[in-house]
Amino acid sequence: MKKTKFYQIHEKLGAKIVDFAGYQMPVQYSSIIAEHKVVRSSVGVFDVSHMGEVFIRGDRALEFVQHITVNDAEALTIGRVQYSAMCYPDGGIVDDLLVYKIGDTEFMLVVNASNKDKDFAWMNENNKFSVDIVDESDEYSLLAVQGPNSKKALQKICDRQLDLEYYHFFFAKIAGVEMIVSRTGYTGELGYELYFKGDESVAAKIWSSLFDAGQEFGIQPVGLGARDSLRLEMGFCLYGNDIDRNTNTLEAGLGWITKLKKSDFIARDVLLKVKEEGLKRKLVPMISEEKAFPRHGYELSIDGKIVGHITSGTVSPVLDKAIAMGYVDSRYCKEGNSINFIIRGKEIPAVITKLPFVKS
Repeated sequence: MKKTKFYQIHEKLGAKIVDFAGYQMPVQYSSIIAEHKVVRSSVGVFDVSHMGEVFIRGDRALEFVQHITVNDAEALTIGRVQYSAMCYPDGGIVDDLLVYKIGDTEFMLVVNASNKDKDFAWMNENNKFSVDIVDESDEYSLLAVQGPNSKKALQKICDRQLDLEYYHFFFAKIAGVEMIVSRTGYTGELGYELYFKGDESVAAKIWSSLFDAGQEFGIQPVGLGARDSLRLEMGFCLYGNDIDRNTNTLEAGLGWITKLKKSDFIARDVLLKVKEEGLKRKLVPMISEEKAFPRHGYELSIDGKIVGHITSGTVSPVLDKAIAMGYVDSRYCKEGNSINFIIRGKEIPAVITKLPFVKS
């Protein structure tokens, strides 16, 4: 198991460490609920250095990115970020990812930790554009500073005005260290991502500077447990739960990033056919007044008939209600429809709703 540059800090803070995506990562420090709430109310810091950073360089870098991703990378200008996905020829999802346009001949693709090796192999397998594909994941550390007070805290130690628009980035110095600062987020709150290189001493300097700057706001470290509940309250997909090689972007509600008018990308023809024939199932959000815990894999029923299954579920720390996402037969997907979570053989009443569950 690998360790991030912040591992010793997590240990000193008494974090509960778990094996995740090949790394030893903090799942929580105090409690998942307390950490979740500090991000919604003030500011929290996540170590997400296990994520993958793959750089695409070369004269045909844009063509390559256009070919392997479903979104339209031509729409990007330098300093902008795009949410996208890579698909297999049959339409199944290889991974969802972020595309950063660093320059006219350079892109950074940020991929999920558990998919790094698979994604890198997939990119190389489909490199017919003679671009350089360089995995720099082990060189980069990544912190996510999230919450309504994130800007106030971070601005104290940033050498540029944090006037970033959503899904934009720039190069800046934080605590004197040169890095990529972006504003994408996985929590639904105002927040920033800090990508930087350096050893444990550099990581420790940035961490301590951040926590000194955020002390007046009650800044706290946050683990992967709260990261999951925060993203679910917003209805953001998690690879391995809500999307995988057996799902396509259209049924997953990611039609908005799937640019079928784009001339050519892997799986375009298959996805066009899926759209023309109509979706057989859709990923829908559901909410229940009961506090029963809906879990990945649980079945869903209407009038005693199984109509789908849950992909992600929890009891929302903000709403104090059970929330879930899951795939449901298209005939029953209408917002407002009653549906049941089947939990240990019992039907728990719920309703198909709209996202996000929690409005920021």
